[in-house]
Amino acid sequence: MTPLCIDARWLHTGIGAYTFNLVREISYSGEFDLHVLAYRENQVKLQPYARGITIVDAPIYSVSEQFSVATAARPYSLLHVPHYTAPLPRRRTLLVTIHDLTHILDARLRTSWRSRLYARPMLHLVAAKADHIFTVSDYCKRQIMEHLDVGPEKVTVAYNGVGPEFYPEAEDVARATVSREWGVERPFLLYVGNLKPHKNVDGLLRAFAQLNQRNSDAWQLVIVGDLAGEGASLRELAGRLGITSAVCFAGRISDRVLRAAYSCAELTVLPSFEEGFGLPVVEAMACGSPVACSHSASLPEVGGDAAEYFDPHETDSIATAMERVLRKSSAERRELQRKGFEQAHRFTWSDCADRHREVYRRYAE
Repeated sequence: MTPLCIDARWLHTGIGAYTFNLVREISYSGEFDLHVLAYRENQVKLQPYARGITIVDAPIYSVSEQFSVATAARPYSLLHVPHYTAPLPRRRTLLVTIHDLTHILDARLRTSWRSRLYARPMLHLVAAKADHIFTVSDYCKRQIMEHLDVGPEKVTVAYNGVGPEFYPEAEDVARATVSREWGVERPFLLYVGNLKPHKNVDGLLRAFAQLNQRNSDAWQLVIVGDLAGEGASLRELAGRLGITSAVCFAGRISDRVLRAAYSCAELTVLPSFEEGFGLPVVEAMACGSPVACSHSASLPEVGGDAAEYFDPHETDSIATAMERVLRKSSAERRELQRKGFEQAHRFTWSDCADRHREVYRRYAE
């Protein structure tokens, strides 16, 4: 069997879901001699799926990871790094996943010092260094080709999948979980994702304030995502908008609680300016939640005809789209759910892994 090493240090957020499910599916196939690089705290989670685990404690986005990852992966002919922080000193085959070009495309991020000094130069260097690049949507492939000067033959699209942990829970059970976890008793709208500027959570808060003002504070808003970084400023914005009591900042949560939230949310909203894929769109659909999202980037490709779309730059457009879904009749909501289930079933981690295996075979020594 061909030795294959996957850098599996990052196991949170959407990149983490992609990495963990890829490791699991590649393991199930038994086609490769699979080894992973991992943080010590993730060793037990990865143990069932890898023949060997090497602990690499170097932080993501650090200089030290460039050398420690290259050194740890030296014995393996194939190294797949599922993020653009791949080791430039690597001399054997290097496969990289670029999930998005947010640091190049988003107006607010691309001017930051982190983007200018690290992200953008690193993206260009890694794209040139990698033997092959995976990405998660046709939209993202087009952007990689245009902005990183890469030919189409060097990029493979492998859509993310929806895991078996996402399915519709009984509404009473789901509501009990949400009530117990957050004290949310009223009908609520749901946002899932990180809180970085390109996610446009501030735009969502403004639109939600407008929506609730028009509808006598009928709904609450639950925001799921790591509160480090932008959390404090978003709380302050909610206070200025007068919606503090209607907004729950839930932080990071387990898949079990997330499934319950999707299952009983009136609506899941993704207002991003940029998305490489947008996992919450299909996760929500798989759990029966109606979805409203931006008409930007990859989201129409992922949401298909099963989502309500809006202009993320226009507060009124976001508020109006949300209200349009919330005001649908029971029959119209059931039809939207049916379309959502069909759309979510298009995306599986098994199919994602198949696309990766095709490329792994091509580069096997």
